Amino acid sequence: MHIEYHKEYSHHLGRDMEFKVYGHAGKPAFVVPCQDGRFYDWEGFGMLETLEDYLESGRLQLFTVDTIDKETVSAVDGNPYDRVRRHEAWYNYVVEELVPRIHEINGTGQGILSTGFSMGAYHAANFFFRRPDIFDSLIALSGTYDTQDMYGGYVDEVVYANDPCLSLSGMPCDHPYIQMFNERRAAICVGQGAWEEQLLAGTRRLDAVLKEKGINVWVDYWGLDVNHDWPWWKKQIRYFLPYILGE
Repeated sequence: MHIEYHKEYSHHLGRDMEFKVYGHAGKPAFVVPCQDGRFYDWEGFGMLETLEDYLESGRLQLFTVDTIDKETVSAVDGNPYDRVRRHEAWYNYVVEELVPRIHEINGTGQGILSTGFSMGAYHAANFFFRRPDIFDSLIALSGTYDTQDMYGGYVDEVVYANDPCLSLSGMPCDHPYIQMFNERRAAICVGQGAWEEQLLAGTRRLDAVLKEKGINVWVDYWGLDVNHDWPWWKKQIRYFLPYILGE
C-alpha cells in the first residue's frame, strides 16, 4: 500500500503539523482522529485493513490529520474565549493550508469526504456543514454536534460558527448552502449500546435541526448492542462507503 508521511509548518498555528496519506488515488478523505488522538490512530486501530480493498484499488485515498484538541475542546479548565479561537486557528489551518495540499497530492479534482468517529465525528461534521463547497460528503459516527459540553455553555460568534446545531438552526431556509447540502451525500450514525448515550442524544438533536431545515442527511440509529468502539465503527464505515462513493 502506498503510504506517505508529511510534516509541514502551519502559519495559522505557528507550529509543524503532521499528516499521513494512505492509498495512491481515488476519492480524497479528510480523516479526523478521536478526542486527543493522533494522525496515525487509524493505522494503529486497524482501519487500513478494514478499507484495504478501497485503498489498493484506487477508489479511496485517506489523509489522516492531527487536531489540537488538548488546547481546545478538551481544555475544560481554560478560558473558553481563548480556546475556541485556538480551535478557529486549527479550522483555518485545515481549510487554507491542508486542503490545498490534499488537492495537490490527490490530483483528481474531486471534493473531499470528511470523516471521523466520536469527537472526530464532531470535527468532520463541522467542516462539512461550514464548507460544503470544499467537503462534498460526510461519514460521522458516534458524534455529538453541539458545543455545550465543550465550552460549558459559553457562546459567542466563534462558538456559534463551530456549533452545527446552533449555526444550522440559525441558517435562513433560502440560504444557498441548504440546496448544496441536499446535493451532497452525508451519513451520520450512532449506536444505542455501551458508552453511546450522550452521543445518541447529540445525534438526535442534530437530526431534529436537519429535519426542521429540510436538509436531507442519512441519519441512522443502530441497535442496543452497538457500542462506542472501533469494531462497530469499522462495520459502519464499510456500510456507508458504497453510498457515499455512489457505488
